[in-house]
This record gives sequence, structure tokens and C-alpha cells, in this order.
Amino acid sequence: MLEELQRRNYTTDTIRGYILAVEQFARYFRKSPELMGAEEIGQFQLHLLREKKLAVGTIALRMDALRFLYKKTLKRRDLDFDDLPLLKTPKKLPVVLSPEEVTRLIEAAPNLFYRTLLIVLYATGLRRSEVAHLKVSDIDRSLMLIHVQQGKGSRDRKLPLTQKVHEALREYWRAAKLKPRLYLFPTRQEPTEQEKPISDKTVWTACHEAALRAGLTKRIGPHTLRNASAYYTTFQSVFILKIIGAGQAQLAAVNGRYGLLAPGAAPQGD
Repeated sequence: MLEELQRRNYTTDTIRGYILAVEQFARYFRKSPELMGAEEIGQFQLHLLREKKLAVGTIALRMDALRFLYKKTLKRRDLDFDDLPLLKTPKKLPVVLSPEEVTRLIEAAPNLFYRTLLIVLYATGLRRSEVAHLKVSDIDRSLMLIHVQQGKGSRDRKLPLTQKVHEALREYWRAAKLKPRLYLFPTRQEPTEQEKPISDKTVWTACHEAALRAGLTKRIGPHTLRNASAYYTTFQSVFILKIIGAGQAQLAAVNGRYGLLAPGAAPQGD
């Protein structure tokens, strides 16, 4: 299965998730997936929902992994995944921080490393894996751009590097005892140590610790800052233009759900 996923150029995170799902499936029934079929898959789906109480989206990913295993790897023609009931995903609006809450969050960061990380997250709307893997060479000072290499969907893209974000990065660089060589936010502690990017968990910890210190009660993670960035950029808030130093609203690919949060947005029916 691993080789099949790699041949199809699936991302590292997707491969890891698919392998984990198959391992959990085999461990639950204590036998090889080759010896199982539709009945076990349905039972496993109910197990994840009722006993593990996983989110609907997480269960859907587990089912995608099993679909790939049986259809693409094992070439099983006797299974029809269309017969499995699709779990209805509840529609929820994203958590969006107010301008005051964003300021409190950034100012409450326990150190300059976390503070810079939060500023970059908010100003760019990057995903946590994307900001974790930013390289020093991705910061283009001459064109004032941030290059995102192989982001979600294995796509490259460019984002504006505003003056205030540039200044925050310069302050972070000057204060660093060990200058980053490859990754903008490395884990290296000693000069001779091999430089690696921070983990996704480190990005989440930066948000969590700052939220606790700021006394914010909302559930806050890296994606919360992405939501706020998309929301205020979409509605051209004066606040976001001020905090990130942009001269005009940045372009953002925003899903329709942010439109439901817009001032005067009409409520949707069932």
C-alpha cells in the first residue's frame, strides 16, 4: 500500500494517515485486512463513531484509507463502498477572533519565537504545516513575497510580505542566538546539531500557550488565526490592514462559510 500511495504522489501527511487507519482497522479485528470485507468495514465505522467518538470528518478519512486499500492495492471487486452509509457532517461556522482578541493573543506570546510565529500565521493565513516548513530562502525581500513551496494539494503559491511582517522577521533574526540556516523556524539548539523544521505540534503549542496567557476562553489553534486572517481580509477590515501593514486587502481564497459571518449576511435555511 505504501508504494502505491507513493507512486500516486500522495503527500507525506496523507500517507501517514492512511497507513495509521489501516493499522487501526487490522488491530481492532486482530486479523489481516485481506481476510475481511464489507461487514467488518461497517462495524469499524460504527466503532469509530460510537466508541471512539471521532469527528465525522476524521471517520471519513479512515474510510477513504480503507477504500484505497481495497480498491487500489488489493484490487477487491467484491466490495461496494457506495453501500456504506455516509455520515452527515454537521455544518459549523468557524471560530473567528475579534481584533482585540488577536492583539491580546500575539502580545501574550511567552517569547519572541512564538510571537513571530503567531504574526506570520495571522498575516499570511498559512496552515500550520506550511509555516513549520518555511525556509529562509522562501522570504523574498527584493520582491516582498513569501514563497510557499508544495503547500496543500502539492501546490506552490506566493503571498505578500508586508513591511510589518518583514520588520517582525528582522527582529526575530537579530535576536536569534543561533541563526536559522535552512528553516525559518528550526528546532536546532546547538551549532553542530542538524537543523530540522519545527513540528505541527509546536505551532499548535504556540497558539495554545499564548491563548492561556491572554485569558482567552475560545478554542484557539493555528487554524483559528487562518480563519481570522481570511475573514478580515475578505471584508477588508481596517484592523488587519493596520496590524500586518498592508496597503490594501490581500487576496484570499475564502470558502462560502466565511460569507455567513459577514455583517448583514442572510441566514441560511436547512
